[in-house]
Amino acid sequence: MSVIPRVLALDFDGVICDGLKEYFQTAWKAYAQIWQVTAPPDATIAPAFYRLRPVVETGWEMPLVIRALATGITEAEIFQNWTAIAAQIVTDNHLKPLEVGAIVDTIRDQLIATDLESWLAEHEFYPRVLERLRSVLSSSTDFVIISTKEGRFIKQLLHQQGIELRPEQVYGKESKRPKPQVLSELRQAYGETASIWFVEDRLKTLEAVEKQETLTQVELFLADWGYNTASERQQAKESDRVHLLSLAQFSQDFSAWI
Repeated sequence: MSVIPRVLALDFDGVICDGLKEYFQTAWKAYAQIWQVTAPPDATIAPAFYRLRPVVETGWEMPLVIRALATGITEAEIFQNWTAIAAQIVTDNHLKPLEVGAIVDTIRDQLIATDLESWLAEHEFYPRVLERLRSVLSSSTDFVIISTKEGRFIKQLLHQQGIELRPEQVYGKESKRPKPQVLSELRQAYGETASIWFVEDRLKTLEAVEKQETLTQVELFLADWGYNTASERQQAKESDRVHLLSLAQFSQDFSAWI
């Protein structure tokens, strides 16, 4: 195994950037629009939403988490059965995920257009991650971001930090391809012998990559500082394939990762 990857692929939310405050702000506005709510959120909703962030795979689910909480579904139930709960909310309210996602993105676009500074301020980059990115970008390792967030939002946030990425370095939601497929394309582009390392904070995503026979050579890392649970981190620790990665390790040379 190579000690230095040819390609480093990172998820964005939960690996590079902590956007929990922005997530809730946007999710609440979308929820209020869809369900015609005028009252502000009570004090318990935001903390519960933050704890439940690990269940969210794509942005359209965010206002549905709030809906679930508002209708009395417990956090334990949501953690245990989120896919079915989200599907039921969609059915009961005659929603279409693409339309909900468009509402979420439109709210973000409006916030960026009207008050960019406030929108940017709702995001925090994890400690020392930006320094590590700058180091990788000046090295022999190629760097890409693979995310379910819109690429334009990713570029806007990194631009504010003085990091400019080429279009081909960002695979956002608009690429309309699951992460295992993007990794397969990278493997084809770089050749079977090229080492690709992928850092993600969702264990389910890493497990989906694990199932792909063509991706057995991709090194998989679960970011333990991201949106995951203690049980998921324990599963990664016990896995033969997934490496549990700490923020301290991430900040060091690649030789410290494994």
